Amino acid sequence: MGKSDRDWKAKVEKLKAKVAKLRSRLEAAPAASAAKAKAAKPVSPLAPESFPALPSIAGAEFAAVEAGVKYQNRKDVMLVRLAPGTVIAGAFTKSTTRSACVRDCQAKLALKDTAGEGAAIIVNSGNSNAFTGKVGEEAMGAVTGAVAGALNLPVTRVFSSSTGVIGEPLPHEKITAKIPDLVARLDADAVEMAARAIMTTDTFPKGAAATVQGEGGAIHISGIAKGSGMIAPDMATMLVYIFTDAKIAQTSLQKMVSRHVGATFNSITVDSDTSTSDTLLVAATGQSPAAEVKGEVAKAFEAALKGVMLSLAQQVVRDGEGATKFVEVRVSGAASDEDAARAAFAIANSPLVKTAVAGEDPNWGRIVAAIGKSGAAADRDRLTIRFGDILVAEKGWRAPSYREEDGAAYMKQSDLIIAVDLGQGRAKRTVWTCDLTARYVAINADYRS
Repeated sequence: MGKSDRDWKAKVEKLKAKVAKLRSRLEAAPAASAAKAKAAKPVSPLAPESFPALPSIAGAEFAAVEAGVKYQNRKDVMLVRLAPGTVIAGAFTKSTTRSACVRDCQAKLALKDTAGEGAAIIVNSGNSNAFTGKVGEEAMGAVTGAVAGALNLPVTRVFSSSTGVIGEPLPHEKITAKIPDLVARLDADAVEMAARAIMTTDTFPKGAAATVQGEGGAIHISGIAKGSGMIAPDMATMLVYIFTDAKIAQTSLQKMVSRHVGATFNSITVDSDTSTSDTLLVAATGQSPAAEVKGEVAKAFEAALKGVMLSLAQQVVRDGEGATKFVEVRVSGAASDEDAARAAFAIANSPLVKTAVAGEDPNWGRIVAAIGKSGAAADRDRLTIRFGDILVAEKGWRAPSYREEDGAAYMKQSDLIIAVDLGQGRAKRTVWTCDLTARYVAINADYRS
């Protein structure tokens, strides 16, 4: 082969390499575009304009880092350090397949002789460490043990939560490797960062606050939550962490939390599915200058705590996967509290009702059907249905004053009220839900990829 032949062959091979490289780039472009589109997650149209300004809670410090548990280039682990003397109350999912973290938190809250110690809460997103057997228990123990060692705490005072994919081993070594960094970053004003670190399919961080005037000073409450899908009442329907500087007995705090779970976190539904990891922890550091919460101050504090709980619960619905409508379902005139709940949740969980709302279709016949299947006592001729202030149906059929165009116009609003009176008694229940859109299907069809 002559020199010219060799040169020609070399040029051909070089050209082929360029073509192959160009082809590779072209083939990768759609995948890159898809990945970019997937990463650019749209924020819920029902989201608040911004994260609220939460007051610092004396005795509570926060930190968040990127550990790469599942997500890349975002914070996915948060740590809270709580001062000595902190008391903690809680509520959890009743799922029989609840995670190792949930079982561990329940066992630790049952211990009554460690309240004088400090405490810590560590949470990761991206992996729920649920249905992972002994391996999951060991992973949870490694994380809580590492936190206990770093903060010089008894391991019985380290509470943990994990949220994300079910059934996959937690890469706990990624978390434990970051604990020194977390400890170094602890800051009383880093609560928003902590709220962002616990998000999974959430499109915005959730926060709420309240201040109560106590005897001798102000009492502050700040709370954060995550939740967007797999939301249905079974306590606590999400991960929620509420902090207060109140001086209050643990038993009193637990009673308050338990009293208001039903009307807040157990009154929301996005998709009727209950998580394995649902956790609510409320920590009172006792660092407020105000006197111990008692008497009239206790009533005001309890009302404020309930308000924070309700705000966080409703924010979860507003961030329901793919949601475009926030729906309040009011049922009154029920024969019993149980019937009121049955009817309310039958409406709120009905795929037919939720898709009609998504399509802005005032299809009130679907509400009638939901009531009929609920098992609640109802009478066709005593039933009334309203969309907001619009009377839709009464006395067994469509109200003579109702016009379809009025119902259609009402359904275009982002916040809706569906009110039903069963005409059977005095019991009532209000629950909150959202619509069901194609976006919900897309998010959950692709959750693990």
